[in-house]
Amino acid sequence: MVRLKILSGKEVCGILERNGFREIRRKGSHVVMQKQIPGSTITVPVPDHKEIRTGTLMAIIRQSGVSRSEFE
Repeated sequence: MVRLKILSGKEVCGILERNGFREIRRKGSHVVMQKQIPGSTITVPVPDHKEIRTGTLMAIIRQSGVSRSEFE
């Protein structure tokens, strides 16, 4: 398994946008990204930091349903 790159909040938001998410709101140091799917909505908060910790990035990957390879 390949290690995850260290990504910024802006880079993570860009990856999510390429996968159908859009920015709903921004408050303080967090951006809330959302994606509409049939019968449901996926909401993912992303910290707008220079470096996102590995555990936080793993949680974003799990919540968003985007493949891990997109973030490597």
